[in-house]
Amino acid sequence: MSNAFKKYFVLVILFVFPIVIYLFFASGKNNFALLPVLTEEVNQIDEWESLSGEVVNFKNKISVLGFWGSEISIKRGDALNLNQKIYKRFYQFEDFQFVMILQKGEQDRVVELKKELSEGAGTDLVKWKFVFGTSEQIESLFSSLKAPLQLSTGLSSPYVFIIDKNSNLRGRDDDEDQGTLYGFNSQSVAEINNKMIDDVKVILAEYRRAWKKYNKPEAPE
Repeated sequence: MSNAFKKYFVLVILFVFPIVIYLFFASGKNNFALLPVLTEEVNQIDEWESLSGEVVNFKNKISVLGFWGSEISIKRGDALNLNQKIYKRFYQFEDFQFVMILQKGEQDRVVELKKELSEGAGTDLVKWKFVFGTSEQIESLFSSLKAPLQLSTGLSSPYVFIIDKNSNLRGRDDDEDQGTLYGFNSQSVAEINNKMIDDVKVILAEYRRAWKKYNKPEAPE
């Protein structure tokens, strides 16, 4: 590698990369406006069973929360949409996770779906968290969102939700179509592309700015 090429490469890294990062976040809804809190302190899940055996919770995490209940057999399309459009784009951000809620007894079918996702994903699925609860636990968690939506008889929903690091539900209070947007229809590629991607960018940018604010080096005396 020639010295001239090395210098050019360094210049690209120093000047072009920051611009790319800026444009990535600047393309989010409302240009860095905060994503409104719609519901405070949804129920915790740290005492539920998880597929990996680890403790999963919402505290200090930015979570995409979904409900698959006992209907995982019809969730393949939802999973692929979310994995391709959201997870692969954002999974490298620290403290970002997917949390899928299922009914106890669905572990084997989750393993099969996760294997299928892994084979076609080209990404590390370590931040896909699968958590299992009773019917009562799942219904209580969904109710704690206080969203005007319902679970199916199989305790599933096509909608996924953004939960912030304080366990609050984030969404839109000025959506052009629905007024208040509590969740995103994972069956709709258009809604994921046109709304969910923007809102995930906004909340990640919010925490990125907060981190930079509180980690500024102290000025010399």
